[in-house]
Amino acid sequence: MSNLAPKETTVIVIEDDPDTAELLCEFLEIKGIKVLEKGSDGKEAVELYSKLKPDIVFIDVMMPKYDGFYALEQIRKLDPNAKIIMVTADLTTDTSRLLDDLKATALIYKPYEFNDIMTMIEKLKHQDVR
Repeated sequence: MSNLAPKETTVIVIEDDPDTAELLCEFLEIKGIKVLEKGSDGKEAVELYSKLKPDIVFIDVMMPKYDGFYALEQIRKLDPNAKIIMVTADLTTDTSRLLDDLKATALIYKPYEFNDIMTMIEKLKHQDVR
């Protein structure tokens, strides 16, 4: 038996809207992406990342209590090479600049196309920085 099978891509999804989180997770699973866990705020994002070490993290920017900026900043401290896709409906330059300063790997705007998410995952899989 060969160990050459491609490694399954693992993700965690951090989204405060349960319906949005469920839809994204179902789509990812259908596409063969392993969703390790879901969380609903930035603090959970940091805890889940440090426990599970997924290949990619999807984080909603605007969440109550601990937001996506908090999660992004804290995960970067744990792992400067983490692949973090920030998801937002906020199209302001300030948000975009802050996400850039905090070194988000990628940014996806809501409402998003599921195919764009798969394109992004494929791109990230092929630029392995670990």
